Amino acid sequence: MARARERVLSGMRPTGKLHLGNYLGALDNWVRMQDAYDCFYFVANWHALTDDHDTAAVPGDTIEMLADWLGAGLDPERSTLFVQSLVPEHAELHLLFSMITPVGWLERVPTYKERIEQQGITSPSYGLLGYPLLQSADILMYKPRWVPVGIDQVPHVELTREVARRFNHVFGEVFPEPDAKLTEIPKVPGTDGRKMSKSYDNAIYLSDPPEAIVRKVKPMVTDPARKRRADPGTPEVCPVFDLHKIFTPEAERRACAEGCRTAGIGCLDCKDVLLRHLGPRLDGIRERRQKYAEKPDRIVELLHEGSRRAQRVARATMDEVRAAVRLTP
Repeated sequence: MARARERVLSGMRPTGKLHLGNYLGALDNWVRMQDAYDCFYFVANWHALTDDHDTAAVPGDTIEMLADWLGAGLDPERSTLFVQSLVPEHAELHLLFSMITPVGWLERVPTYKERIEQQGITSPSYGLLGYPLLQSADILMYKPRWVPVGIDQVPHVELTREVARRFNHVFGEVFPEPDAKLTEIPKVPGTDGRKMSKSYDNAIYLSDPPEAIVRKVKPMVTDPARKRRADPGTPEVCPVFDLHKIFTPEAERRACAEGCRTAGIGCLDCKDVLLRHLGPRLDGIRERRQKYAEKPDRIVELLHEGSRRAQRVARATMDEVRAAVRLTP
C-alpha cells in the first residue's frame, strides 16, 4: 500500500499580477513541492479586506494571479487550488477559535503592530487583530504537516500551533500541530535597488513581454561608485548582481564580478549577461500564463472545482470539530 504524502498548505492574497519577487519568494517553491507533497494552495480573499474595503478589483486580480500560478507550473491535477471564501467552513472554524484564544496572543503577533505603524491605522478593526487567527483556521482546517513560509511568518505558524494545543486541551484531540517549512527567500531587488514591490513601481512582472523586461533592466540602479565606465565597482553592493546570483550560472557570474571589480566590463555589459539568462526563464512562464489569461472562464472553472475538492476536506474536519465542541443536541 502506497504511503500517503505529507500535506502542505499555503495561500496568497489576490493582488493581481505577480512579479519576480513573488515568484522567487513563494511560487517557485510551491511548484517544486507538487512532486513530493499533497499540496493545497488558496486565494486568501477574505484577508484582502484587512487592507482595503473596496472589493471591485478582487475578482479580476484573482484571475490574474491564477494565470501566474498556472503559468509558473501549478497543476490543478496535482494541487488543490481554491478560493478561501468559497469554503465558508473557514469562517466557522475561525469563530470557534476566537472563543478560546486570548486577545494577548493576537496583540503580540509582530505584524499586527507593524501594520498599524506602517499604514498609520488609528482605529484597527477586529479583522486586522484577528487575521492571524483566521490564518490559523485556514491552516488547521486541512491538517497539513507543513506550512511553507519565510522567516518573518514563523510567528504566525507558532500561533497556529498554540491554537491547536488550546483547542485540543479544551475540547479533545482534533488538530495535529503543523510545522513551518522555512523557505529561503533570495534577495530580489527592484529596478531602483529597493525591495521589489508593486507599490514602489519597480517590479518585473511574470507577464512582462521581452521588450518590457529589457526596458526595465537596462536602466537598473547599479553600484553607485561606478559613475564612469572606467571606475571599478563592488558587485556585492550592486542590485544587478543580486539577480545574477539567482539567474546566471556560476562561471559567468564570477566573470561578471571580476569584470566589475577591474572595470573590465561596463554595467550595460553586465546587464546584457543577466538578460541572456533572465529572459528564457520568464519566457515559458509568460507563454503558459497567456494561454490561461485568454480563457478567464476556464480559470474560474478550475477554482470552483478546486474549492469543491477543498470543501470536502473542510466538511470532514468540521464534522470532527462539531462533535468535539458538542453544541448541538
